Amino acid sequence: MSVSIGDQLRLSQQLPYLKSADPMPMLRPPDLVAAGEVGEVVALHPMDTVAVRFRRGTFLIPLDRLDPVDAAEVD
Repeated sequence: MSVSIGDQLRLSQQLPYLKSADPMPMLRPPDLVAAGEVGEVVALHPMDTVAVRFRRGTFLIPLDRLDPVDAAEVD
């Protein structure tokens, strides 16, 4: 899947933990982001990982755990 900054993506499945996208990343509990929640890509990282801003924080998420969101679904 090809993504760019500003794209809207949906978390397809719950992760065992979340890694914050801070300069000094920390592991966070998985219940901060629910499966199905929509977030915005704010940075692209190596190894098919993106920083996604959700309502409760910005986290590093592998692309295989994310699904694209149609523009009609966001509005």
